[in-house]
Amino acid sequence: MAKKRVMVAAKNIDLSAVEYEQEEIKAPHLTGLAFKLFVWILEAPIIGSWIISLLKKENKMTQLLRNTVIPEAPMFKPEYPPQEPEPGVVALDEDGKPEDRVEVALKCLPQYDPASCWNGDSTPSFRYWKIRDYAYAYRSKIATPSVVAEHIISVIEEFSNKKPPQPLLISFNPEEVRNQAAASTKRFEEGNPLSILDGIFVAIKDDIDCFPHPSKGGTTWMHEVRTVKKDAVSVSRLRSCGVIFIGKANMHELGMGTTGNNSNYGTARNPHAPERYTGGSSSGPAAIVASGLCSAALGTDGGGSIRIPSSLCGVVGLKTTYGRTDIGGSLCDAGTVEIIGPIASTVEDVMLVYSAILGTSLADRISLNPVTFSPPSVPNLSLYDCLNSLGSLRLGKYTAWFNDVYSTDISDKCEDALNLLSKTHGCEMEEIVIPELHEMSTAHLVSIGSECLSSLNPYCEDGHGARLSYDTRTSMALFRSFSASDYVAAQCLRRRIMYYHMEIFKKVDVIVTPTTGMTAPIIPSSALKDGETDMRVTGYLMRFVIAGNLLGLPAISIPVGYDKQGLPIGLQLIGRPWGEASILRLALAIEELCAKSKKRPASFFDVLKSN
Repeated sequence: MAKKRVMVAAKNIDLSAVEYEQEEIKAPHLTGLAFKLFVWILEAPIIGSWIISLLKKENKMTQLLRNTVIPEAPMFKPEYPPQEPEPGVVALDEDGKPEDRVEVALKCLPQYDPASCWNGDSTPSFRYWKIRDYAYAYRSKIATPSVVAEHIISVIEEFSNKKPPQPLLISFNPEEVRNQAAASTKRFEEGNPLSILDGIFVAIKDDIDCFPHPSKGGTTWMHEVRTVKKDAVSVSRLRSCGVIFIGKANMHELGMGTTGNNSNYGTARNPHAPERYTGGSSSGPAAIVASGLCSAALGTDGGGSIRIPSSLCGVVGLKTTYGRTDIGGSLCDAGTVEIIGPIASTVEDVMLVYSAILGTSLADRISLNPVTFSPPSVPNLSLYDCLNSLGSLRLGKYTAWFNDVYSTDISDKCEDALNLLSKTHGCEMEEIVIPELHEMSTAHLVSIGSECLSSLNPYCEDGHGARLSYDTRTSMALFRSFSASDYVAAQCLRRRIMYYHMEIFKKVDVIVTPTTGMTAPIIPSSALKDGETDMRVTGYLMRFVIAGNLLGLPAISIPVGYDKQGLPIGLQLIGRPWGEASILRLALAIEELCAKSKKRPASFFDVLKSN
């Protein structure tokens, strides 16, 4: 008989007695024929259930979910206490026009100096073109959206013809891109651009609706059972600003993976090292931005799926507070851990796209407590007291967790960036303790797994489950093993973990961690055809991202340097509920401090100045 464990109530935990425990995930790494055989056994009625039960027991999941008394009541979606107003911010009207919000955000940015960008090699380090650079080029007739479109189309077609296939886009229509670009070019010729985002090229992850493209979610069949009739809410908001959509970006099938492997269409490659993964599940969006083809992309993030590939590809990825953006029109629009958010090459570009897409859905306005809701805002970076607002921010660091990485290159680079931040701007660093990290990971897995299973079950029962890739089928087999009581236990854990974090945020404004516990993994050649399962790699990639999803907290990944192999390293900032403005302000300061170390990716295309 299993021994019962009784948890002490979260409010009575003695934090001084909490010891950090390294998490060791016990699961096989499989590719090729061995992987296919493993999935076949896993889906067999009796032996499959036995294997899953054994793996769950080995990873301490069974004891936690079924043999533990958890005193807290369940919390089925994030609930927050009221938050203090953020200093030095400008409010945005979420009920207003997206183009008006973008204009307000634009005025909050530091003054734009075109001479510093267009007068030759004034900066010795590599620099991405920003949205304001494109806008200046269009207004100054240096380039037109139509000319840039042709450069992008030629590169996309080149990638689509590579052997083995490594498409950046799953759905792509050159004529549709040309038509959008022509309309934008005409608006500039007439002197009537819709916003600073007019003529800006953006990729949309394949699980977000962008009419007339199908939403396959990286599968071979989702478009057969789910028709796209209009844009997702976030896409519609960008379209009203004049954004040009280049198509639907590649992704890990149904978002159920952290590497970006896609055996259905081909696996997108890391622009810094094409033999390595981009990270997932927003693999295509991050790779497209990192390679210079798009200023920005939209991704979804239910378990680090924006932040992980942003970190591995050396770009910026923002995961908003749960409910801050409307996820209507995406494959994950019924979940409690997922959001739609921007990926861009710079923090200011993330801020502009975020300003366009934000706005809480009607359903969330009804379910979220209005007393605890804080209106959206952006940092006023043009104010003279901007630095004072920055210096007053208190940063929390759980050192034992921070340093639990595959290579010390990661923790060292992140530490260097934070030391530079403290030295330059006077931000205070506080040591914190976050209890029950294993419990947080388990609660997240059960929550996102149960939600995925609930949305996919009708299709799987209809025979489409057999058409999923092997790694997705592995995940689905695990998700099917979760019971209703497991799900409720996970939500009880969710409330405990929320309590700990809200207590931490009484002392600090931002929690700092590396974004990922390892840099971009090598793609095994045997994984290209049928995928792979490697839960140890998944554990490293997801180590620091889970609080953002389980608790719905805002978080951002900013590139801060490279490891000894030249692979990007990301630093993560986790903010208070509704605290996007504070982490954006801090992220911009870190980006400026690390700008000199920026390197041009091995696979980079200058589509603005191409001849």
